[in-house]
Amino acid sequence: MTDAVLHLVRRATWGPTPGLLEEVAQKGAGRWLEEQLAPATIPDADCDAFVRRFPKIRRSTAEVRAQDSHGSYGTMQQLSYATMGRYCWSRRQLFEVMCDFWSNHLNVPCNITPVWADRHDYDTTVVRRHALGRFSDMLLASSRHPAMLRYLDGALSTRTAPNQNYGRELLELHTLGVFGGYGEADVQEAARLMTGWRFSGDGSAVFTPKEHDAGAVRVVNWSAPAHDPASGAQVQASLLAHLARHPSTARHLATKLGQRFVSDTPPASLVDHLAKVYLDNDTQIVPVLRALFASKEFAASAGAKTRRPLEGLVAAVRALGAGPATSGYGGADVLLFMVRNMGHEPLAWPAPNGYADVASAWVSAGSTMRRWNHTWELATRRRPENLAWRASEPLFAAPPPTWGEFVARLVQRLLFRPATARETAALLRLCDKQPTAPVVPGDPSLAPTRLADLSAMVLNSPGHMER
Repeated sequence: MTDAVLHLVRRATWGPTPGLLEEVAQKGAGRWLEEQLAPATIPDADCDAFVRRFPKIRRSTAEVRAQDSHGSYGTMQQLSYATMGRYCWSRRQLFEVMCDFWSNHLNVPCNITPVWADRHDYDTTVVRRHALGRFSDMLLASSRHPAMLRYLDGALSTRTAPNQNYGRELLELHTLGVFGGYGEADVQEAARLMTGWRFSGDGSAVFTPKEHDAGAVRVVNWSAPAHDPASGAQVQASLLAHLARHPSTARHLATKLGQRFVSDTPPASLVDHLAKVYLDNDTQIVPVLRALFASKEFAASAGAKTRRPLEGLVAAVRALGAGPATSGYGGADVLLFMVRNMGHEPLAWPAPNGYADVASAWVSAGSTMRRWNHTWELATRRRPENLAWRASEPLFAAPPPTWGEFVARLVQRLLFRPATARETAALLRLCDKQPTAPVVPGDPSLAPTRLADLSAMVLNSPGHMER
């Protein structure tokens, strides 16, 4: 296993697991990455079986509305549990990372009453269907989905009273970016054009020509003449296709992907390269990711990203080799509570911009303390009590001859790399041992509770939070 393999796995997954690095090294990083870019080819029976425990999310919007009371949170809650489990236990890891990325880019919170019956469908038919497809297709699907229409008031927007919420976020967040070259007049024009959507009795979105402003329209460098209201949905699609392929959109998405996978301030050379690949490939995402992971900027960025609270906890679950319990919610409910307590519950950011992906946004003493406490609960197996743990741990079953080697093995096992001098010294001080001191059977420091505490220390260290 090489440093390059560890770097790839830490960025392209939610965290290494026992055996994953060896699998990647054995297959070759290139072959493994290509498999991840084609997730449908990856068998994922265990995670698929786990997700089947949440039948509410397999229902249509019409079925949810017919079977549940108005405003019920049951379906959204099951989506949150399934999402948490997928991040922790799916073998289609890059796909799940990208689902999180797009869920934030085209954000619709999963915990608000207006989307009680359709947020799960947005996850399935918008985010998960298009996460590794064409951005242009995902943008169009998002614009017409009932969840987005409810969240950004698209269904309240009429030709006589256009609502600017969606038009503004379409330009500022979803496509061009805040510095993408649009102005207030463009927001107003986009809002006018996007009018006309309403809901049918079963909750689906329906284009209603009489509510659509069919006047001539101009947004940035795109324009359309006055048109038949009945063709309004096609004219809207033309604008969205143009925005998806706009150079400012290419740079906006390239910058955000660079922030996700390379550094909080991605190099201009990388942004330029990825934007060109995006435009040359008609908004396809896979070629952009392929170029990103092959770039010299990515190779040089090891250690440049810091895990956010959700990433840190999920990585700890994966590092410890903990799986879902065989029944019920499998521990996903408790894990979800933990990340909610840290302010980073998946699919739950209330504002349209999604969770920030830069370290400075997560500097908080309170959040850090809560992360330390929850990681300790996890490492000491206090919560979730019902996770399925690996049957044995070689570290605990057969300690090495000296404490120096013991510490080295502990760090290697949990951080998947050699311990630094600073980490070694800190852990030896906690054990009150010299590096050459022999490990004696029956030593109190070898008690399971003490070993669990030491594991928590490693997983709460800065080294674990490197991504």
